[in-house]
Parts: sequence; structure tokens; C-alpha cells
Amino acid sequence: MKNEKPSIFQPAERPLSLRLLVLSGSSLMCVASAIDPLRAANRVMGEAAFDWRVVTVDGEAAVTTSGLPISSSGRFDPGEKVDAVIVVGGFGTRSEGGAALSSALRRAARSAKAVGGVEAGTWLLARAGLLDGRAATTHWEDMEDFSAAFPGIDVRPDRYVIDGPVFTTGGASPTFDLMLALIRARLGMATALDVASVFIYDQARAATDAQPLVSLGRLDGYDPRLAQAIRAMEAHIDNPLTVAAIARRAGITARTLEKAFIKAIGETPGAYYLRLRLSAARRLVLDTRLPMADIAGRAGFSSAAAFSRAFSQMFEISPTAMRHR
Repeated sequence: MKNEKPSIFQPAERPLSLRLLVLSGSSLMCVASAIDPLRAANRVMGEAAFDWRVVTVDGEAAVTTSGLPISSSGRFDPGEKVDAVIVVGGFGTRSEGGAALSSALRRAARSAKAVGGVEAGTWLLARAGLLDGRAATTHWEDMEDFSAAFPGIDVRPDRYVIDGPVFTTGGASPTFDLMLALIRARLGMATALDVASVFIYDQARAATDAQPLVSLGRLDGYDPRLAQAIRAMEAHIDNPLTVAAIARRAGITARTLEKAFIKAIGETPGAYYLRLRLSAARRLVLDTRLPMADIAGRAGFSSAAAFSRAFSQMFEISPTAMRHR
């Protein structure tokens, strides 16, 4: 049975206390996206509407993927009375902690009103059993593996998901969106708009918008046909379409599509598509232990040998050598 604790996403007058459990290997942008909107809300309100502390498993500073450390105010205490615990993790942290951390997170969830997972933090919540029977999301690069690892979770490709006392996000930008939603729910739309203005942030996406493989920025407005073609490519990484088929989906000729790509991106549709597939493969080479044959199939190559040749030509190193390095 789902926990029916009062939601933190509702109007409130008293400050919300949060603990951010940051693991080494997290993205600096994810940490900032979780904290800075709260800091700005306090500034806009002129009072401490949000009270947060950064903690780590061992009390030492967490080192982000950029090499910059995040200072810790102490060791994570699962018995501490707080409103919400947010776990922030990166690709290298999804298997961190083991049984001890899972037990600590379950204990924290029993007393807190809410628990959240940012990026790979979702994996740690899932491993602790806190997402069983609930809807959740994680970064799109991990989504397929996450779904296979936790079949009892309703995995969604959304930017962020709020399901009762549990919330999850897919990365840095969705985390910023989530924090704006929290600020809006507790303090009102005017305050949320003021916070967004502090960062000159234009929240043009909804929570349920799918996470894209390619962040097009303002390319959607620049040339909708080009954006449509790229979306078709990213939806068929493992089973590539022909350029003619992509052009048909965009409602233009292959020649017009080629001109649009060269003008906007500087390369042909075929070259861009290959780079997109190999970039997806590169992430799997570096961030997983999948066999090269499986990665080749996920990237749309007929054989591991063909994949290795294309990869080596693109990155000037074989996929096996890159993984070892």
C-alpha cells in the first residue's frame, strides 16, 4: 500500500527542510539545479522558505564528474527528522552503497514526508525498494537498463515524475524544472517566475515531456523539419532508417533535407545520423559493461566488427581500448 503522507508539493507557510545526499560521481549541474532554485527562492521571499544541507555517505566531500568537490555538512543520518531526502547520483554511482545504504534510505523514507532521486539517484531508491509499484524516471541513457533491472516500477521517459511521496528526475535541466514546480506549489506562481527570472530560465517544457536524446535548443523554431528529422533518427538508433525514409517523415525530399542539414549543422543527414549512433554507443562503452556485440546491436550495426571499424574511425581508438583506458 502506498504511503499517504502529506505532499510537500502544496501551499505551506513553514520552511521545508531537505537533506541532499550527494554521491561522488554526481554531475555538478545536477547538484546546482537542486540547490540554486531553493537559494533563489529564499532570496526572493526574503526569508528561509527552504532549509537544506548537503550530506554524504561518509561525511567527506563528494567529488563531481568535473573534478570539483561538493562540501559536506556531515554524514548522512537516516534517523534525522527532515521533510525530504534527495539522493543525487551520476552514471558511476548507480550501484553504490550496497545493502547498508539501501537500509539507511528505507529508514529515512519512513520518517520523511518525501524522498527523491536525481539522475542515477533513482537507481538507489529503486534498489532500496522505495519505488516498487510506483512511476519513476531516470536519465534517458539508463532507461532501458533501469526498466530491465526493476520490472515492478512504472518507468516513464518523462523529464520528472512525482508519485505520492516519491519524486524522480532525468538530469540537470529536469531537476531545475522540478524545483520550480516545488517552489510554485508551495509559494505560488509569482515566486516561481521570479526565481526563473533570476537564472534567465525559460521553462518551456512540461514534466511529462519525453527526455530527448538530442537537446535541440531553439532548433525547433529555426527549422521544424530539421527537428522532426533528428527526432526520427534518435527514435531509430538500433534500427536505422534510410535518409529517404527520414525525409518522408519530415514531409520533404531527401535533397531538401540534405540542404537543411548542411546549412544548419554543417554535415549531411547520413553523417550526422552515424555520429548520433556512435555517440550513443560511446556512452554505453564508457558507462556500462555490456558486451561489444550488444552495444553494436543497440547502435544499429550488423556486426561487432562493423561497429568497431566505424567507432575507431570516428574516435581514433577502438571501443575496447577506450573502455580499458
